[in-house]
Amino acid sequence: MARRGLLLILSSPSGAGKSTLSRRLMAWDPSLRFSVSATTRAPRPGEVQGRDYYFETRAAFEAMVAGGQMLEHAEVFGNLYGSPRAPVEQAMAEGRDTLFDIDWQGGQQIKQAMRDDVVSVFVLPPSIAELESRLRGRAQDSEEVIAARMAKSQSEISHWAEYDYVIVNNDLEKAFNDLVTILQAERLRRDRQPQLADFVRGLNREFSAR
Repeated sequence: MARRGLLLILSSPSGAGKSTLSRRLMAWDPSLRFSVSATTRAPRPGEVQGRDYYFETRAAFEAMVAGGQMLEHAEVFGNLYGSPRAPVEQAMAEGRDTLFDIDWQGGQQIKQAMRDDVVSVFVLPPSIAELESRLRGRAQDSEEVIAARMAKSQSEISHWAEYDYVIVNNDLEKAFNDLVTILQAERLRRDRQPQLADFVRGLNREFSAR
């Protein structure tokens, strides 16, 4: 039975497991569409237009914002970033879900733009000590960067109550199973199955014909 696609927002402080869960969810269901952001920054070596980002001029990006063509946008270190509306709406019409790996501010903007179609999930670490341990375990960041990420984490965690669901990522396998359960349940919501009313009317006609 055909259904309307939804927008799944996944947020967390850095190191809580959001990106890992996103990758596992995309592998679990290849029909999921990962939201590709638009940006005004220059492409880096190896980046492909439409796969890694939609690379736009500042004038074109600002025109999209003015025309309501961005679900959310922000300026980061002098460059604009945002989520184009058109690919998301096309996926929804095709019954495909779109996954957003995004911070709480972008999530709030998307909720305001597409409230009835959004499902939001916040991922918490089991402890602050474990969060710091995971950041250090990456062996990718300097002490200064780790300190900055930890400082930002407190602000991000303070927004947990603004989300529909909260997962504590103490065990990755359980956290992933919880995320899958959330997505499966939300897909079955009555208001996301527009053909359900016609289906039930057909059942009633069968009753009448007996």
